[in-house]
Amino acid sequence: MSEPIASFSPLYEQIKALILASLQTSEWLPGEAIPSEMELAVRYAVSQGTVRKAIDELAAQNLLVRRQGKGTFVATHQEENWQYRFLRLEPDSGEKLHLKNQFLVCENIQSDAYIADLLSLKVGDPIIRIDRIQSYAGKPIVFEEIWLPEWRFKGLTMEELNDWHGPMYAFYESEYATHMVRAQEKIKAVLANQNLAQYLQIPAGAALLSVERVAFTYGSKPVEIRHARYDTSDQHYDNKLN
Repeated sequence: MSEPIASFSPLYEQIKALILASLQTSEWLPGEAIPSEMELAVRYAVSQGTVRKAIDELAAQNLLVRRQGKGTFVATHQEENWQYRFLRLEPDSGEKLHLKNQFLVCENIQSDAYIADLLSLKVGDPIIRIDRIQSYAGKPIVFEEIWLPEWRFKGLTMEELNDWHGPMYAFYESEYATHMVRAQEKIKAVLANQNLAQYLQIPAGAALLSVERVAFTYGSKPVEIRHARYDTSDQHYDNKLN
């Protein structure tokens, strides 16, 4: 039996919305193949071309990934080429960036007005705060503060973080069924205070790049805030604009 389709938007947009709804309900998990275009055409009682156009748009939004001869898969931060998709920091040397984590804090606190607003919570709602240092080639280059809604990441501990050796977004996927699909950032130049200087092993007053990011899961739901300070002495922020 085909699923009901609304009539207020182009047909391919309606199919796109239905596929997205299946992604939101975890019918197909990150890294898994979705049904073929032909199977989806039968399921939704539309043409294969309509399904293809819907999938093309979802692929353009990096929610799905086409693999020649293999099918279409749900995008995942587990894949090497996607692990640092939201991280725009690149070494000046041109080498591939591999960061090593050192977690400093993982604690449950109450959200203030600013964090609550960004995470669509109420002031005082429980959140998880994480502080970490990230090093490249043995040198600390990133200090980050991360805030997460406690209800979505319930039970998260420092031990669990230390046992994970990959990117955080892959961790969220694997352990908490939370897939980051887009992010927005605010960037500005700042000077290192005494604490940042100590964390990053640089002189106080050194120039840093401050990046505040809000990351969203399906349905434009905000699920993470991170405030990073980058030492760009030997790195640069690379952003490709289309």
